Amino acid sequence: MKKKFISKKINYDGGQLKPLYAYVNHKLHGDSIVAFIGACDVGFGEMVDAEDLVAGAQIKSDLMLHFIIEMFNQNLMTAVSLQRLIVSIAQNILNSTAPQLKSAKLRRSGDDLYLDRGSKAFKLSISIASISPVSSMIHFALNITNDGTPVPTCSLKDLGVDPKSFAEKVLTAFSEEYISIVEATQKVRPLV
Repeated sequence: MKKKFISKKINYDGGQLKPLYAYVNHKLHGDSIVAFIGACDVGFGEMVDAEDLVAGAQIKSDLMLHFIIEMFNQNLMTAVSLQRLIVSIAQNILNSTAPQLKSAKLRRSGDDLYLDRGSKAFKLSISIASISPVSSMIHFALNITNDGTPVPTCSLKDLGVDPKSFAEKVLTAFSEEYISIVEATQKVRPLV
């Protein structure tokens, strides 16, 4: 699993969740994970999650940390499982290192992260997994600020977390875990 943090600001509109995105745009060939910072505004034409489409939901934020993962020779079940893995990795890193999470911890619900304050839940992330004719893909993003979000949110800024250094930790942890999973599939004998 190749990994790269892209320093250039990239605004995410859903068009980046396309096969060979990392290869064509960032020269990462094969299974990969890239991270970048930019706004988020996904129109209905680019919306992959039918639940959001049916609900007429807005997927917007003025500034987010985005991750795009592409894996070849994997099915949708694997992609959704790995989507939840990256969300759990981010949750674990933030819960153990974020200065503002000493008394309250982030909660994962499916593929989303929330910070509960009293009876209210503040959403930190968005995520989707899908498949293309050649690969499985995941988009996972976390609010850097709360500006421009259509629902109550929390952000990396609220948690006292630097987006780039956090991104590097997630990139490394996910890449290492993915490589370990692939290696685990290559050392077992078949059942007879």
